[in-house]
Amino acid sequence: MKLLKWVQFTWDLGKIPATAGVLPAHYKISPATGEDEMALRKVISSSFLLDPAWNSAIGEVMRSIQSRLDAALADDTQTCLALRHGQRIIGAAVLHPDVTAMEHLSIGPSILAEYRNRGFGTCLLEASLAWLRDAGLNRASAMSPDYVPVTKFLYTKLGGAAVRVEPNVLLAA
Repeated sequence: MKLLKWVQFTWDLGKIPATAGVLPAHYKISPATGEDEMALRKVISSSFLLDPAWNSAIGEVMRSIQSRLDAALADDTQTCLALRHGQRIIGAAVLHPDVTAMEHLSIGPSILAEYRNRGFGTCLLEASLAWLRDAGLNRASAMSPDYVPVTKFLYTKLGGAAVRVEPNVLLAA
């Protein structure tokens, strides 16, 4: 068994800029529609499946991701943001604006591998936090294992404060 150590990030949404980062003209972030479901599933799944950091726990991770996406698509209070390159969805985030939710970014910014390292994750995180702020939250949170790229490079941006979360989760290696 491998012991996974989780980190919870929180953001003070009052300190988030009023507008999301600047995207090139042919990119757009907007709420996804029902017709986007298959593209959202593909983007989110491939984002996790192709990230070697998740290899040891990918079965459990994919069950959790699919369950969270199913819940978001069936619940009008949650939303999925889609990052579009023209008509193609290249990134997604699933947001839960309930103040009592443990995670407001229930599936934090997921970007297709060929579009990574261009600032799109940062733009999608900014848009996600702005959407949560506009939905009435003062603080937002997300959880992630301490060894994945989103924890190391993305969630620390925009003033994300990290705290180790207990209890740790055991997963088969």
